Amino acid sequence: MHAAEHPRIDAWAANTAHSTVHYRLQAEAEPDSLCRVLNLFALQFLTPHSVQVSQCDDLLDMEIGIGGLSWHRAEVIAQKLRNLVCVADVSLECRPRLAQAASA
Repeated sequence: MHAAEHPRIDAWAANTAHSTVHYRLQAEAEPDSLCRVLNLFALQFLTPHSVQVSQCDDLLDMEIGIGGLSWHRAEVIAQKLRNLVCVADVSLECRPRLAQAASA
């Protein structure tokens, strides 16, 4: 079974407009930091559409884009990211799907 065939339903916000979310994080530049961050998405059967990582001194700067999330679910995931010991900072930007279609 592939996750793309059976996406996880957002039970908390089934009637809420879903958006594309961009997470911006800073984490310790350790070998397992990226795996720990991406694992939180994998546990939710979510596949990011974009991941960018660069190292600056002792930190990894990460940008992760993922679609189909309600704002509530995106915030819950952001809080889980903040709870990781290796993560120093998390910010979140949400773009409604209607705004994306108009700008395309």
